[in-house]
Amino acid sequence: MTHGTDGIDSTTYGTFGNGGGRGGEPEPQYILKMFGEVVKTFRKRARLTQEQFAPLVGYSPETVASIEQGRRLPPPDFVERADSVLDAFGVILAAAKHLTRRKGLASWFRQWAQLELTALSLYTYECRLIPGLLQTPAYARTLFTDQLPPLSDEQIEAQLAARLERQQLLRERPNTSFSFILEEHLFLRDLGGEEVTRELLDHILDLAGLRNVNIQIMPLVRHHHAGLDGPMQLLETPDHQWFGYLEGQKYGQFVSDPAVISALQMRCANMRSQALSLDDSKSLMRRMRGAR
Repeated sequence: MTHGTDGIDSTTYGTFGNGGGRGGEPEPQYILKMFGEVVKTFRKRARLTQEQFAPLVGYSPETVASIEQGRRLPPPDFVERADSVLDAFGVILAAAKHLTRRKGLASWFRQWAQLELTALSLYTYECRLIPGLLQTPAYARTLFTDQLPPLSDEQIEAQLAARLERQQLLRERPNTSFSFILEEHLFLRDLGGEEVTRELLDHILDLAGLRNVNIQIMPLVRHHHAGLDGPMQLLETPDHQWFGYLEGQKYGQFVSDPAVISALQMRCANMRSQALSLDDSKSLMRRMRGAR
């Protein structure tokens, strides 16, 4: 989910993925806004503020606001809890069924976006850029600004807002295990300049302190490397099924074939042994931070 279309046709823009291009979660659309209005109407009927409602459904007030404004796809458990808490007669559940039929969002990415929201574990290997979940605003803005064809200022701001919203997954889902393997050269590139990289290293070191986030660095020199076929993502569902996501420059691919998943898991396991340990990865990032 990076520089490619992230499952979106050429008429829709968004940023659910990692990179800086047209791709990922689309910009606010009529059906998302209508769903948000439904939730807001029932919340007000229950005489609850967003701050009061948020803990009842297990999400932050910021996430509730994003959903009500039509800027974020609601997680399935949010939909179920909201309908129950607000005594919505099944209306919220019914309205949510239409969210998966939004024009412009391809079926394979629609599946991944939904699965990611409730995954038990999410594994990411990236060799092109820092994954979207780990990006700082300055780093993400650099990606959006450098995008070709160029984006307008309005598109850049909309995509940046969507990127920051998605990052809430790391803290809103403390029981989900997030594992990242990042190539050392992603930091050595100094994308956006030294100050941007310095802030990025501080940010990733901070995230590495979360109990549910593991970050490993693949060193610049490595005689054996299991990930030479490119970036990959794997996730485990609450039903203990595994799916994968692969992306090129223009298109992404949702993977469900057990044989392919097995091969990706094998490569991921090898890369985890080939990369630096968690502690050594933090030490390397601190050294890179000190060199700037």
